[in-house]
Formats: sequence, structure tokens, C-alpha cells
Amino acid sequence: MQRKDIADYRQPKLPISWVEISNSVSRQYLFETDGNLSVKMVDDSRPVPQRMAESFLNKFFPSGYPYSVNEGYLRYTQFRALQHFTSAALSVLSTQSLLFAAGLRPTPAQATAVSWILRDGMQHVGKLISSNLGARMDSEPKRWRILADVLYDLGTGLEVMSPLCPHLFLEVAGLGNFAKGMAVVAARATRLPIYSSFAKEGNLSDLFAKGEAISTLFNVLGLGTGIHLASTICSSMQGKLVVAPLLSVIHVYSVVEEMRAAPVNTLNPQRTAMIVADFVKTGKISSPADLRYRENLLFPGRLIEDAGKVKVGRYLHEVVRPSKLQQFKETFPEEKFLLNHGSRWTNMILEHNATGEDALRGWLVAAYASDMERLVHEPSTNILLEAYDKMNCAFSPFLAELQAKGWHTDRFLDGTGNRFAF
Repeated sequence: MQRKDIADYRQPKLPISWVEISNSVSRQYLFETDGNLSVKMVDDSRPVPQRMAESFLNKFFPSGYPYSVNEGYLRYTQFRALQHFTSAALSVLSTQSLLFAAGLRPTPAQATAVSWILRDGMQHVGKLISSNLGARMDSEPKRWRILADVLYDLGTGLEVMSPLCPHLFLEVAGLGNFAKGMAVVAARATRLPIYSSFAKEGNLSDLFAKGEAISTLFNVLGLGTGIHLASTICSSMQGKLVVAPLLSVIHVYSVVEEMRAAPVNTLNPQRTAMIVADFVKTGKISSPADLRYRENLLFPGRLIEDAGKVKVGRYLHEVVRPSKLQQFKETFPEEKFLLNHGSRWTNMILEHNATGEDALRGWLVAAYASDMERLVHEPSTNILLEAYDKMNCAFSPFLAELQAKGWHTDRFLDGTGNRFAF
């Protein structure tokens, strides 16, 4: 009993407190007795500009930046800000022109308010048509993001020029909004693959939120600039015809630079061909960051000689005669691809459940076969079989290093959806 009485009269536990100093900032951490942790700023000796810069980073960049994102994120963000700034300014000028063409004389503020109303109508038709191209956007998100902004600027350009033909107001405005509708769907559909390429620590939501915050900030700044331009230089049609093309050029250039900075790490025909070509030629595996500035963003379907000049995604009946089908299947009976090795290029058709690893295996066979043909100058089934054996020897370390470099090999995004099943 005495021990129990002594324990009852012990003093209550005091909260645990300590101070941490990091980058000239002192913070007091306090563990309350109920288990809650509170943090209090004790001293901050950072210069005011440094505080402002770090506050901006905390609000508009992911937590842990730059270590929490992949290479190229800063350049992507810089041009994304410029893109949204010019796009917002251009939208004010286009809306003002539309209202002039309709016989109204709006103020810049009215033009900004009405811009939301003019997104209806034909824009919905454009959205419906663009939504059918989702698989192609998965395969080539960079290309479709650029095309989206070109379409958007085309629609905006039609709106800017609408006062030159007021009798065709509905036609011009409808066509402009139709182009904008397609652009909006393409831009939204490609946003997630681009953000995913920068995610490094499972922080995709944080990346998305901070990216949208930057977009919103520079959209507001762009609207303000657009209102100022509409009140001054662009109050006349001549001014709009000078400023609008300039803003459009800056806008599209910014999008191109954004896309070049993004290290997309999914396998599509172009990136797979580049990976295989580098491996066959040098024995090295290129990372997504290595390939980003070498991708052809507008014409991705080029054939690469060192990768075997492989075409993928064609229909089976276009590539293989029915009488030869069994023969092609028996060449690689355990594989989920068929190869038709010709003199000009090699057609590869994938089974419906083929993964990125299957596509890589087929591509390596085609590349090795093409390399052997340069020595013997004669295509044959034996060369394909020799190339297949060579691929099997090299594939395991090749795949391991590929995954270590950050490539996702679980899927192959050919964009066409043309597969086969027996």
C-alpha cells in the first residue's frame, strides 16, 4: 500500500520540449502529455528576400523540392507559367474581338466576364470528337499536348479576326470554339501522364496541386495583362493583329519547351526504338531524362535503323497472309508477338495481353536481326532465330537496368489498340 500511495503522490509528467535550428530558423517542438506535438517559431534570422522566396517555393512547388521531383521540373514549370500567362492574355483579346464582331462595344472587364459564356455550343462537339483519341494521347502525350495548344491558338486566332467578317460571326465563332473544345480535352487528358513523369516519391497529388496553383496564378496575371492590352495597344484591330500572333508564338514555344523538359517514363513505339537502338549500338541504357530532348514531338513515327526499323500497331491481316500465319506463330511459339521481317522494315504485331517487356523482346530480336543482315546481306528465318537466341542471353540484365533507370515496363502504349488473339 505504501508504494501505491507514493506513486499516487508523484508529480505529473512535464511536456517534452526541444529546439531545432535549420537554415537560420529556430523552432521549438513541444510534446504535450496528451501526445500532441506543437511547433512554434522562436527565431528567424533569414533575410526578407530569402523568406519570400522560400514561402513561394512552399506554396507553388512540391514538398521536398528539388529532391522530391525528377530532373527537368523547374524548366517545365517556368514555361508552363509563361504558357498560361500568354494564353490568358490572348483569351481576353479574342473575347473582345468576338463581341465587337457581334455588334457590341464591350469594355475589357466585360470581355473577361463574357469569356466563360462563349465556351459552350460548338465547343462541346469538339470535346466529343477529341475524346475518341484517348489511346493515342496515352501513347504520345507530349505530341498531343502541343497539338492541343496549336488548336487552341487557332480557335483564338479565328475569334480575334472575327470583326473582319461580322456577317460570318456565328460561323467563325463556332469554328473557333470547336477547335478550342478539342484542345481542352487533349490538354486535360495529357496532364496526368506529364505530371506522373515528374513524381519521384509517390507525391503525384502534391505535384498536381502545386502545378495547378502555378497555372491559376499566371492565368490571373495574364488576364490582368490582357485587360491592359485591350484598353491600350489592342483597342484597335490593327493592334490585335500585331500582338495576338506574338502572344501565340510565345505560347506555343512555351508548350514545346515544357514538353521537351518532361522525362516521360512509359514505353511507346518511339521511346522503345530509341532505347533499343542505344543498347544495340553502345550497350548502354538511356534514362527518360536522357531521351527527352531527342524525342521527335511532332512526327514520332519515324523508323530508326539501329532499332530494326520496326513498325508496330498494324492490323494482323495487313501484315501476314492467312496461309503464312501458322508459320509466323511457330517461329517464336512462346512469345506474345509476331515478327514479319521484310527488306524495308519489320512489322511487329502484339497479342492482346502483351506487356512492355514483350514489346521489348520483339524489338530486340528485330534490331539484332537487322544488325546481322548488314553482314550477310540476306534475310532468312535462321537470322531471326539467331537474333532470338542473342536476345534471350541479353534480356535479363537489359530489363533489370531498364527498370533501375526508372522505365515502366508493365505496359506498352502503342496508341492504336491493334492487337491479336488466337
